[in-house]
Amino acid sequence: MKKVTLFFGLMLMTMSFTFGQTAEKKKVYDETADAKVLISEAVKKAEENKKHVLLQIGGNWCAWCILFNDLTTKNEELNTYMNDNYEVVHVNYSPKNKNEAVLAELKHPERFGFPVFVILDDKGNLIHTQNSAYLESKEVKGHDPKEVMSFLQSWSYKALDPASYIKK
Repeated sequence: MKKVTLFFGLMLMTMSFTFGQTAEKKKVYDETADAKVLISEAVKKAEENKKHVLLQIGGNWCAWCILFNDLTTKNEELNTYMNDNYEVVHVNYSPKNKNEAVLAELKHPERFGFPVFVILDDKGNLIHTQNSAYLESKEVKGHDPKEVMSFLQSWSYKALDPASYIKK
């Protein structure tokens, strides 16, 4: 019995250390960044490249925020689509930097929890706020790649460009 208890105790400590290290290394959000400046720069790039801006609002403390980032950076199809169609900005929300003025300008998307996503057009106008819970499904634990792709496609520059609906 002592061997079993010792084994599980060591296993638990190892898992705790491993997960702690992973969370420690994973810094997706810059707590010191001025979100207003980052967004302004992204809007300029979006206008030049005919893209929209995707704001991923959350923090390094938020496991779901890190998991969403992992999904969209490691899934090649999602990553390519995002980079081809959006200027992506990670907007920090943490005790150190809540970016309250920016969130107020965005009509308080934090009311949906974290992560939350905001789409801006190429002029910086808010066009959509997305509760991340709607990007989950019963088939997949966590954010469903199909739901995420559908969301990204629905709010892309091309999807909202009236010229893309003109029959030739």
